[in-house]
Amino acid sequence: MIGYKTLAVPGPTNMPFEIRQAMDVALEDHRAPDLPEFTLPLFQDLKKVFKTETGHIFVFPGSGTGGWESAISNTLNAGDKVLTASFGQFSSLWVKMCKTYGLDVVNCDVTWGEGVPLEDYRAILETDKNQLIKAVLVCHNETATGVTSDVQAVRRILDDLGHPALLFVDGVSSVGSLDFRMDEWKVDVIVSGSQKGFMLPTGLAIVGVSQKAMDAGKSASTPRDYFCYANMLQMNEQGYFPYTPPMTLLRGLRASIDMLTAEGLENVYKRHNRLASGVRAAVTAWGLENCAVDRKWYSDTVTAIRVPKSIDANNVIKTAYHSYGVSLGAGLGPLNGNVFRIGHLGWLNETMVLQALGGVEMAMRDAGIRFLPGCGVGAAIEKYTDTKAPMELAAE
Repeated sequence: MIGYKTLAVPGPTNMPFEIRQAMDVALEDHRAPDLPEFTLPLFQDLKKVFKTETGHIFVFPGSGTGGWESAISNTLNAGDKVLTASFGQFSSLWVKMCKTYGLDVVNCDVTWGEGVPLEDYRAILETDKNQLIKAVLVCHNETATGVTSDVQAVRRILDDLGHPALLFVDGVSSVGSLDFRMDEWKVDVIVSGSQKGFMLPTGLAIVGVSQKAMDAGKSASTPRDYFCYANMLQMNEQGYFPYTPPMTLLRGLRASIDMLTAEGLENVYKRHNRLASGVRAAVTAWGLENCAVDRKWYSDTVTAIRVPKSIDANNVIKTAYHSYGVSLGAGLGPLNGNVFRIGHLGWLNETMVLQALGGVEMAMRDAGIRFLPGCGVGAAIEKYTDTKAPMELAAE
């Protein structure tokens, strides 16, 4: 196919030229005497993205799934009770991992399209008089359904009840794109990945860990080695890693942090909200439904779109890819065939979103979905031109 393909999945995201250029370097000595001159400022500047001054940020070769595993293995023991909620593919997989590790899982099974059930969490924690629940898990942004949950509200519940449970957050598709505040929300382990808001290839699990979580590791008996926080901290303090790090990705991560801080994190969050609002306007204009069942759940990084019952969403996805060079996210688990997903995060602007929406419109028409051609693109254009971009506002 002639021309660029349009990457509109919720990860991996588009990679800026500056990051590709930063990684296009000769391989280097990861034990070089001057490596700390690069790594130590990198670790410190990562804290700015996670909004922490007191936490530790660890960068593991791996994916977000490895980050999940690190949270469990470094802080808990088999038989420990944890509070979880499953409301999509990735929150459910984290629950599954907890069970694999032999944890006593108290799970809230929630309708896909909703988020963390705050009232249920409060009720369960209130009845935990002996404070047996050792950790509370929150999927900040459920990529499968396009749902964002309120992490801060979960923290308020824990504080209101004086409950000492650790707070674990899956921020794979939120950190670097959505407002996240590790210190303010007193998050104990936050898991992210390189291939979404950080605009890098897959390959890094970027994990924020509080001192409370580090202390919990002293009494945790779960085996860990590769993902051991204590080992990583000991080496990181000297500017090195306990094993061979992916230096090319770390060079890209340096460029990523520079780009995020140059734009300003608040502007990054506003830009994602703005881009998402255009996609949501398009969905409404098409006469389709957002998988997120209420506006309070709407994600600013990914929108899952329900197709009519007579249509197979996979036909839209295949047509978009093969006929128009547009990659869309598929429906996962029980949503397979019922939704397609548009990712709108990372290195992205209005015209790139409009390009994706135009490809979606052509694919939907070919798949038999009836709507007025151009109505979704037009609705997004109206949304974007009726409001100012964050950088325009900042310049005034």
